[in-house]
Amino acid sequence: LKMTLSTYVLAARLESVALAATARLLVMTGQRYSLVHDDTPRGNNKSGLGLQILDSWTGVKRDTQTLSGGESFMASLSLALGLADVIQQQSGGIDIETLFVDEGFGSLDGETLEQVMDALEMLRSGGRVIGVVSHVAEMKQRIATRLNVHKGRNGSTVSLQIGV
Repeated sequence: LKMTLSTYVLAARLESVALAATARLLVMTGQRYSLVHDDTPRGNNKSGLGLQILDSWTGVKRDTQTLSGGESFMASLSLALGLADVIQQQSGGIDIETLFVDEGFGSLDGETLEQVMDALEMLRSGGRVIGVVSHVAEMKQRIATRLNVHKGRNGSTVSLQIGV
């Protein structure tokens, strides 16, 4: 496969992350998408660090660049969570208790936003602190405790809102 030793090690780690991320992505997409490690040579004959999406509806693997905005967001979130899971597993059970998700919510349709929010709620109920940075109005209805940032001519101010 024309891989250097360092690429081989990274590819093995990526494969672990893809497996952990798939567990999350399947939940978010109603069992539709899986992330698959791809070591197919690309461009300059190097290989080892690719990912593809397996669509269970069609049974076809495809490039991650073919995902819609909402699907890409869910895949990215799944990869972040999968990486946290692998780090936790390989670090003697060290908990990564806090996760911040910054934007991407504006690209989600209503149904996809609901799936993502359900996945984040499952993480929260599992003991993680989830911080969400967003301008999407619908999110305010789902998030009970919010730190609101208000910009002004003399700088920004913040307000804490607990409960809806």
